[in-house]
Amino acid sequence: MSMTSELQELGADVNDAMQRFMNNASLYERMLGKLPATIKANPVMEFIDAGDIATAIEKAHTLKGVLGNLSVTPLYKAYTEIVDLLRQDNPEKAKEILEGCLPTQEQVIACIEKNQ
Repeated sequence: MSMTSELQELGADVNDAMQRFMNNASLYERMLGKLPATIKANPVMEFIDAGDIATAIEKAHTLKGVLGNLSVTPLYKAYTEIVDLLRQDNPEKAKEILEGCLPTQEQVIACIEKNQ
């Protein structure tokens, strides 16, 4: 199974992404290849746990943008909600949403890394 069809099974809107990337599959896959490092460089949970909500918002917002551009829809939706909850000063609920999306996030990372 190709990386893009595997990502589709995980909820990514590959057709939307391909339109955004002007149907350039190699460019899309190259940008997807950067996603695992971007996720690891933005450890939202770490900052929520440390009580640094401003940095948690910044990190979550970065991931929201990248995930939106790549049309990794379930994670984009989760990080959108996380950003909103953190801005509403509700880190407990944001953490709950984040914990809920981590299995999918790990699957997406694994899918991308094995196809590099």
